[in-house]
Amino acid sequence: MTRILILQGHPDPAGGHLDHALADAYREGAEQGGLAVDTYTIAHRDFPLLKSQAEFLDETVPPAILEAQELIETAHHLVLVYPLWLGDMPALVKGFLEQTLRPSFVADGDMNRLRHTRLKGRSVRIVVTMGMPALAYRWWFGAHSLKSLERNVLRFCGFGPVRHTLIGRNGGDAAARERWLRHLRALGRQGQ
Repeated sequence: MTRILILQGHPDPAGGHLDHALADAYREGAEQGGLAVDTYTIAHRDFPLLKSQAEFLDETVPPAILEAQELIETAHHLVLVYPLWLGDMPALVKGFLEQTLRPSFVADGDMNRLRHTRLKGRSVRIVVTMGMPALAYRWWFGAHSLKSLERNVLRFCGFGPVRHTLIGRNGGDAAARERWLRHLRALGRQGQ
């Protein structure tokens, strides 16, 4: 059975944002499709930010991050949902990725290889919400932070294929938001 891990990256632990509704819609679709789904809400977990290379290389991993690593290892497909803040992912998501994708997890301690294969075979869907039109982010701003995440983090760590969904204008009006929720449900049913 295909196992999906939804990484909810909105930094507000209270919930109630479009990102939370999108992740819930994806989960509903996946469950309707008979897929196994786990959700890891980053804002509900307690972990420190890494402040040195020594901490990054240290194999002592906080319990909340160990949990995430175990979920990633058992997943076939990951869905990362987050809002665009200052042109990039929120600091909480970046800090989570730095903690989780340490050399001891991704490369068995050896980050000097060009590519890593430990996590190979796991696909990823990145869902990014933003206030600006998605077309402006993609064409005017070049979607640089998304491209960096895809190429320099996820593919470097062995994930692939990596796909993305960009949702501009905070989902739009009520009708547009409902279309986005239906779209995420459909992606969930297909496990994409």
